[in-house]
Amino acid sequence: MPTYKFDRFDRRILEALQTNGRLPNIDLAGDIGLSPSPCSRRVRLLEESGVIKGYSAVLDQEHVGLGLTVFVGIKVERHREKEAEAFREAVSVLPEVVMAHLVSGESDFLLQVVVPDLRAYEDFLTGTLLKLPGVRDIRSNFAIQTVKPQSPLPLAHLPG
Repeated sequence: MPTYKFDRFDRRILEALQTNGRLPNIDLAGDIGLSPSPCSRRVRLLEESGVIKGYSAVLDQEHVGLGLTVFVGIKVERHREKEAEAFREAVSVLPEVVMAHLVSGESDFLLQVVVPDLRAYEDFLTGTLLKLPGVRDIRSNFAIQTVKPQSPLPLAHLPG
C-alpha cells in the first residue's frame, strides 16, 4: 500500500477532524491556515487515499444502555490460517464486539465487548463466544472504570 505524503497542513486537518468530524470546511480552513478550496481538496484526498476512513458519532455507552465493558482474551486450538480466518470472520459480525485484535502473549485474540450488564455478558459468553470456531480458552476482564476513553490518534510523528 503506498504511503501518503503528509505535510503540516494534512497533520493539522487530521488533528482537527479527529476532535470534531463535523467541523465545517470554512472553519477548518481558517483553523489550519488555508483557503477553503485547497482545504476541501486536501480533505477529499485524505478520504480517497484511505487515511480518513469515515466519520461517526461517539456515543455515551451508559446513556445507550451498554454499561458493561469486558476485555476478553481468547486462545484458539490451532494457529493455522484456515482456523484463524474462520474465527476472525465469526468475530467480525458480532455487534457486541466493538474491537478485536490478534495479539501476542497469553491470548491469541483480545476482544473488547460491550453489553448492558453481567447477565447479558453471561448469555453472550455461553451462547456465542464459547461456540466460536477453534476456541480453547476464554479469560474475561471487566472494566471497573474508563480512565481514558477512546481519543484521537497521536500525530506528532507526522510533519508539522
